[in-house]
Amino acid sequence: MQIEVIVSLISALGSALGTFAGIMVNSRLTNFRIEQLEKKVDMHNQVIDRVYELEKRDAVYEEELKVANHRISDLEVYHK
Repeated sequence: MQIEVIVSLISALGSALGTFAGIMVNSRLTNFRIEQLEKKVDMHNQVIDRVYELEKRDAVYEEELKVANHRISDLEVYHK
């Protein structure tokens, strides 16, 4: 009877080690994928920030263009 107990304990230990190893490999793969997604999100956020800055500049340039056009219109009226 002791042989069966020893064999079953060894089998249980092997199953536990195999399960633990599988969990560790899966955990590392999941962490790697999360890191890759974080990098992509960071790149995306940088693009969004740059676009936001460009839109702010564009709004300033549009306002300057409106002012310049208004001045030109005033000068055209003045010279007529």
